[in-house]
Amino acid sequence: MSSDPNISPVNPVSPPVVLFFLVMLGIEFAFTLGNQGLVGGPAAVGWRAGAVQDYAFNGAVFELMWQHGRWPAEHVMRFVTYLFVHWSFIHMIVAGVMLLALGKFVGEVFAWWAVAIVFLGSGIGGALVWAVFANDPGYLVGAFPGVYGLIGAFSYVLWLKLGEKGAPRARAFTLIGFLMFIQLVFGILFGARTNWVADLSGFGWGFLLSFVVSPGGWFRLRDRLRQR
Repeated sequence: MSSDPNISPVNPVSPPVVLFFLVMLGIEFAFTLGNQGLVGGPAAVGWRAGAVQDYAFNGAVFELMWQHGRWPAEHVMRFVTYLFVHWSFIHMIVAGVMLLALGKFVGEVFAWWAVAIVFLGSGIGGALVWAVFANDPGYLVGAFPGVYGLIGAFSYVLWLKLGEKGAPRARAFTLIGFLMFIQLVFGILFGARTNWVADLSGFGWGFLLSFVVSPGGWFRLRDRLRQR
């Protein structure tokens, strides 16, 4: 049996996932070094707070834009930029590890551009649903809505495989059910927060987008609609 010594035993992570992670990591390192006074001088201590104010998604800002029908670019970009700003280094690391793990799995099935669409599209959709239904004037911060979108894509792949095997497709949603249970427990112990709305809707957007951007997804969706 021949083998190619140049083939890596580990499948590479999808390029956009690596890019997203490096952007998150670079921003977090700047905040951490600035907070310790190693770069940026005294003003660097406030870099994180300033970034949250300027780049995080804000419910009150969205409401004002909606009421006045004006959508300035510096606020519209918050639908994406909030994904790369986090409350703390731990917050970013947890989100980043999940991004790499889920991005690797989804990237083994989806094209690189599809992975990017799922992450960013779920982040945008999660922020929109949060703004409309959570009625929270505060900030939405961090990559978790996009990560949950990748969980949606992961669940979609399992959903297809279980269907092909004739197994109960509901098992594909075990992971999201477990994560929502963990969020419920943390909400009871430490106080409820509205970010779960963005996370859960991010999952839903990721699952739905997968019908279109997965390999053969559009044709598969069209055939299923025709069967109805």
